[in-house]
Amino acid sequence: MFTIDAHLDLSMNALEWNRDLRRPVSELNAREAGLDDKPDRGRAVVSLPELRKGNIGLVVATQIARYVTPDNTLPGWHSPEQAWAQTQGQLAWYRAMEDAGEMVQIKDLEGLEKHVNLWLHELPWNTKPVGYILSLEGADSIVDISYLEKAYKSGLRALGLSHYGPGRYANGTDATGGLGPKGPELLREMERLNIILDATHLCDDSFWEAMDIFHGHVWASHNNCRELVDHNRQFSDEQLKILIERGAVIGGAMDAWMMVPGWQRGVSDPKAMDCNLEKLIDHMDHICQLAGNANHIGIGSDLDGGFGREQCPYDVESIADLQKIPDLLAKRGYAQKDIENVMFGNWLRFLKNAWKE
Repeated sequence: MFTIDAHLDLSMNALEWNRDLRRPVSELNAREAGLDDKPDRGRAVVSLPELRKGNIGLVVATQIARYVTPDNTLPGWHSPEQAWAQTQGQLAWYRAMEDAGEMVQIKDLEGLEKHVNLWLHELPWNTKPVGYILSLEGADSIVDISYLEKAYKSGLRALGLSHYGPGRYANGTDATGGLGPKGPELLREMERLNIILDATHLCDDSFWEAMDIFHGHVWASHNNCRELVDHNRQFSDEQLKILIERGAVIGGAMDAWMMVPGWQRGVSDPKAMDCNLEKLIDHMDHICQLAGNANHIGIGSDLDGGFGREQCPYDVESIADLQKIPDLLAKRGYAQKDIENVMFGNWLRFLKNAWKE
């Protein structure tokens, strides 16, 4: 089944992990044998051939570069200008993939409809370019508000104000507090440019403030349910309900610690914790029960987002295994149309509505 994944850190993997994503996952992992500079070395599950194998023809692909103040112990750049330069290097990689015929940027309704038709009706799967919608995870690299329009002209269509910790425009996961001084202005400029607000990673204070200020289109590209795994990274039922009211789609994330309670990073094992794709369906189903329908869930896997097979569902050998999800949904009693909506239809409906203007 044609599939959309709303969160993949492809350029981060290419440039910071030094992975040639045109190669099969087996080759990526073989080349990393013996390396230990990253906890997921030799355990990658994402590459462009695997996306094609799994009929994942459209992804939301990120740029990411955090700015950190001298007292912030998180990894990141020491100035917003350095962070901006990092995102531009990531953009250059996406452009190189376009030049190689591996990827194509999707930034408007015409391009979206043309690309979906290509994947649904034309060419064998192994020759199709993977479509990508450009998203910025954390706004720290937006040096000042004028940079947002520069980013938009380069194809940026979605933006999350924060990532982990304190940010220049909002506070994120494991932090507290409302928007930064320039946060409201950035939200208003996003609304003017029709850039989607990705609510993922906003801390509770910043989330509620952003919901009050921003009147444009909002989604949560990769987020699960606090009711099932109690952590501030997850959304509470109250947050999920307001997102549903706003017409959002919430993408189910496959980072194991977000899927099952009690996970200890670097210690827990997916099989020992019984972390499989069924647990993802639990989170999806919880949102459906809140909404009363299956119109607000999708896939935002976050696979290879700083972790690999050591910290993802044990029944995911590669991202192509997203194709196991339709059968799991069917076993839960989901109708075929609802299954299609989860795999791609809800994201398509959201994008068509957002871009019809």
